[in-house]
Amino acid sequence: MHRITPSSPDGPILRDIDSLAKDLGLAPGDYEPYGRLKAKLVHGLANKFTDRPLGKYIGVTAVNPTPLGEGKTVTTIGLAMALSQLGHTTIGTLREPSLAPVFGIKGGGAGGGNCTLEPQADINLHFTGDMHAVTSATNLLASIIDNHVARRKTPEINPKTITWRRSLDLCDKGLAHIISGLDQPPQAPLRETGFDLTAASEVMAILALASDPRDLRTRLGRIVVGMTFDRQPVTVEQLGCAGAMAALLIDALRPNLVQSCESTPFLVHAGPFGNIAHGNSSIIADQIALRLAEYVVTESGFGADCGAEKFFDIKCRASGLQPAAEVLVCTARALKLQSGQFDVHPGKPLPPALLEENLEALRAGAVNLQAHLDIIQQYHLPTVVAINAFPDDSERELLEIQKIALEQGATAAVITRAFSEGGEGSFALAEAVVQAAELPNQFEYLYPLEMPIAEKIETIATRIYGAASVEFEPLARRRMSEYEQLGYGNLPICIAKTQYSLSHDPHLLGRPTGFTFPVRDLRLSAGAGFLYALSGEIRTMPGLPSDPAALRIDIDDAGKIIGLH
Repeated sequence: MHRITPSSPDGPILRDIDSLAKDLGLAPGDYEPYGRLKAKLVHGLANKFTDRPLGKYIGVTAVNPTPLGEGKTVTTIGLAMALSQLGHTTIGTLREPSLAPVFGIKGGGAGGGNCTLEPQADINLHFTGDMHAVTSATNLLASIIDNHVARRKTPEINPKTITWRRSLDLCDKGLAHIISGLDQPPQAPLRETGFDLTAASEVMAILALASDPRDLRTRLGRIVVGMTFDRQPVTVEQLGCAGAMAALLIDALRPNLVQSCESTPFLVHAGPFGNIAHGNSSIIADQIALRLAEYVVTESGFGADCGAEKFFDIKCRASGLQPAAEVLVCTARALKLQSGQFDVHPGKPLPPALLEENLEALRAGAVNLQAHLDIIQQYHLPTVVAINAFPDDSERELLEIQKIALEQGATAAVITRAFSEGGEGSFALAEAVVQAAELPNQFEYLYPLEMPIAEKIETIATRIYGAASVEFEPLARRRMSEYEQLGYGNLPICIAKTQYSLSHDPHLLGRPTGFTFPVRDLRLSAGAGFLYALSGEIRTMPGLPSDPAALRIDIDDAGKIIGLH
């Protein structure tokens, strides 16, 4: 049985990265240490262990959350630690945190309480530089495009058709819509453009979906940045900078090995958002982990309507890997919020009434739990509901959720206390997951790629979100027709929408029905390999809240970072 890591007043006592790697069966040449507690794995490592059987692949998703999140990362870390302590070789695979939520609303993305990834501050901030590499590659391409247009190189790009935007790993609403090229003498075309979050960029999606360096280089070359004046796509390969972008990203393509506060190994790699991108960590990390461990626990962004759907229909389709079971995280406060009886605003504290016992509101909001269970069951996977208990939760509410989840068809429903108790607080969850993963399943994708674009979007909107119909705005219809004519019709769909509702409207709570799902735009991510539909008021460069987390972060006299949660 794995030994629980002792703690000191200064935090958990962690293992050197060499010891952690050795226990996984890695040789010194299989990884490159980044200090004492971090390492990057070498290229091609998954191919080294193909003689080993694949481990059990466990996904973790959630119901629609409150703005503060429902502890999905904490639950993922706790489950991995519990599996490890029960004697199962386990690796967790998680996305790299973005600085946007770290300094914005949610705060850090490395867990909390007694369920953290370590070194926590490093992971939440600069880590091994992967985010910076993605930002630099994205902005390099933007500058190459402007230079190409200004110098009228061939193929000649129509500036009005340029879709490529710059990126930044911070919330900065002032950069969402800008005019570039104002300098004199002009070195770039005068045009409207903007910045997206790095986590929402196509380069980040490519990093997460690429299988090896050659695939990375190929995907970068396939990126379409705009059209010629006779409506032909212009790719990065034609611009000649795919190689330079790959050079910037080649180290970022290597997964990062770290550990939990109880010394369970984790591969933390890539970081696409779940609401405005495909929301899952890298294929490479999962491929390696599944050869090294009996169980691999991976988290997808936000709820089953966002990250899990994209995990199944985009990531698993690209990798060929199939999950053995899914964990659905829910909380009492999230279900009560879904009753529609509480007024909650992102960036502001949750109302005290939401945190009080209210079985009536809980039961009313439980339709949201049913909806998410139904989503996962469409993929024919056993589903374990993890009821993440907050310290002040009512025991009656937790037991009521457990009862409701089992009545709604969950394979198992377990109360978990990972935040306060670490891996030990997730033993019951781990045992339920082991049993669920042994059950037979007939995993399948939601739609075939050959289905027309409009029909694929309608399938997701009606079967996953519960919409009655889909309305395509003129721009979306025009681009849909154009992409099909250009041969991009057989790509999977990635829908950007709010995470707070099953629908496009964050105010439609519970399990809305009868609504029309609007698609206002459709973008091509040819390098990542999907079409990207935008719905509702979702934005790829949000602003800061009235009380950003950045205002609570500082350093002490010894240089230790404080206030980073």
